[in-house]
Amino acid sequence: MGSYTGVETEKKVVFTVLGIFLLCVLAFGIYAVYWAFYDMNRLPEGEFLTEESSPDGKYTLRAYVTNGGATTSYAVRGELVYNEKENKTKNIYWNYREEAAEISWTDKDTVVINGVSLDVPGEAFDFRHQ
Repeated sequence: MGSYTGVETEKKVVFTVLGIFLLCVLAFGIYAVYWAFYDMNRLPEGEFLTEESSPDGKYTLRAYVTNGGATTSYAVRGELVYNEKENKTKNIYWNYREEAAEISWTDKDTVVINGVSLDVPGEAFDFRHQ
């Protein structure tokens, strides 16, 4: 009976190690999909277009146009600048087939970029997920 318990213990160890390995592979796969398709920090920088500051001066929205080359159209990237936090930035707008940016603030926390209204700093618009 002693050897039977040893075999069961070995099976538990093997299945535990296999389960941990598969969990790590799954976690890596999920992160890879996020990194490749959802991470707005990987967007191309582009050429500066324009900027507008919020009415209270807390934020500035800077717009950039990116040229993907001969095979893709232009795109506009909107970058929110936290003026009170050492100019920390966050991408909040990414739209394809645009070459210009019209920016207006409707109040201290709401910005409209090319007709898309966003409550900052929490909301973002990414055409790839609409």
